[in-house]
Amino acid sequence: MQIYNNEILKVLAEAGNDGLSVKKIARHVHNAHNTLFSNVSFDEVYAYVGQYLKRNSKCADSIIERTDLRGVYRINLRNEHSQQLMLQFQDEYNEKESSQEAAVDQSLSLFDDF
Repeated sequence: MQIYNNEILKVLAEAGNDGLSVKKIARHVHNAHNTLFSNVSFDEVYAYVGQYLKRNSKCADSIIERTDLRGVYRINLRNEHSQQLMLQFQDEYNEKESSQEAAVDQSLSLFDDF
């Protein structure tokens, strides 16, 4: 179940300051790991995500914090590790965007006048 931890943090980082509910986080993790060849039960993922979020949001200095709404969690920006994590995910996102921009079609048209 360790494979879900990074995905949970990634989803929370993308959610931003508003955070997400446990069910939505579990849905994202389930969709990321459920494939044609490895069927993952949503109930298992939901239970693991709930336990992980409760376990990692107990202290005030935890990487994850609860919001004012019941069952909604977000990344704790006062934590050093979470700040580094946000930068890491932001770098990955920027690299993905730049690789998509580099994939612009540069082929020559057969019908252009030279």
